[in-house]
Amino acid sequence: MGVPGPFPGSAGRPDAPVLDREEADRALARLGAEYEAIETSLSALQDHAGRRLLEGADLSGVTKERWAQTERSLAVLWSLFDAYTEVLSTAREVRARRRWPSAADLAELSEVLGRGAAPVAVGDGAGGAGARIGLAELVDRLTGLYARSLDVIVAADAVWSALPARIDLLAEELRRTRSLAHSVGVRPGEHPAGDDLERITQELARLRSQVIADPLAFWVSSGAGSAAPGGGRPDTVRYDRAARALEDIRREVAAVLDVRQDAERRLMLLRDVLSRADRTLTEAREARGEVLAKIAASEVPAVSGPSTVLHEQLAAAAEYRRRSQWHRLSPLLDSLEERAEEELQRARASLTAVTAPLAVRAELRGRLDAYRARVVRHGVAADPLLVERYDLARRMLWSAPCDLRAAEQAVWRYQEAAAEAMVPQAGDGRGEP
Repeated sequence: MGVPGPFPGSAGRPDAPVLDREEADRALARLGAEYEAIETSLSALQDHAGRRLLEGADLSGVTKERWAQTERSLAVLWSLFDAYTEVLSTAREVRARRRWPSAADLAELSEVLGRGAAPVAVGDGAGGAGARIGLAELVDRLTGLYARSLDVIVAADAVWSALPARIDLLAEELRRTRSLAHSVGVRPGEHPAGDDLERITQELARLRSQVIADPLAFWVSSGAGSAAPGGGRPDTVRYDRAARALEDIRREVAAVLDVRQDAERRLMLLRDVLSRADRTLTEAREARGEVLAKIAASEVPAVSGPSTVLHEQLAAAAEYRRRSQWHRLSPLLDSLEERAEEELQRARASLTAVTAPLAVRAELRGRLDAYRARVVRHGVAADPLLVERYDLARRMLWSAPCDLRAAEQAVWRYQEAAAEAMVPQAGDGRGEP
């Protein structure tokens, strides 16, 4: 239903001269048109959905106070309209007496229409019971009371049309989010987001109750300068704040849900990484024993055992998954994945450090055999000095424990002798291939 418009202004003016017939007829026509406009506006106001809701609601606060005032205004409005009706009926009766009214008829008609001094008798509470006002003032009061009443009704109806339905939709979304949150362990007392969900639930219940009982408390006026009925907008600050908070929780719950769906795979990968780290550390400890047995005069670093803390945390993560405590599992998995990778790198570094002497021995053996092959190709392998130095270096590298420093010196001396032996003699025509 459209909002009814304001009343038109009155045609009457006090202290005017007696009308002639044509002026009287024109005044009656204007008064009749004005009457129809007023009647239409008042009927629309009476049938307005906002008025019916206010009339049957259990109100409180500012709305209760303003609706009580509006109800009194509406009663006065109809009293004024009855007085207006009486004026119009009396004027029409006077005019209907004769086709050509007498001077007395015109004088009486002028007085009734408000062009004379005769006031209209009403009791609107503004000028005391039985106060008499002129027709022009009557219309002004009608217009003012109508505008103020319509403003209250339109504002309350606008709030009721905008907020409760939106609150109900948000409450339904909240219910679905809370159900999903509970399924992943986000519950009050166990997770901050669960506590936030309870606070939002209570806030929405309070907000809806307050909006229903006191809609005008949630109306932001556009200012005194607005001539439109109900000029302003519903105040949605609390609703918007609850909606933003719920959206934040939905994102957090979605993240936890992702953890639930991916938890088993991540736990399997963690077990694999820690298992590889443990095997690498075991290999490093075995290699350290071999190095200590085979390499003499070498500093071999100690090898630590598996990280008990990480294994305990991995067991805790598995327990969180078993109990569906996804909100606790999520941060623990993030931390474990980083630390497990660090543990594997540490184990590999330990194995590399422990086996370094064996790598050095292997490199020396390879170098010795490479030079032996070269001297054989040059036909000088039978050189007594080379044979002696080769045998010495080989015995040192293939005996246990091996003194790496002494073996390295022996290999270097063999290289030196081999290089001299492979230098072509003057005039023999042989050279390094």
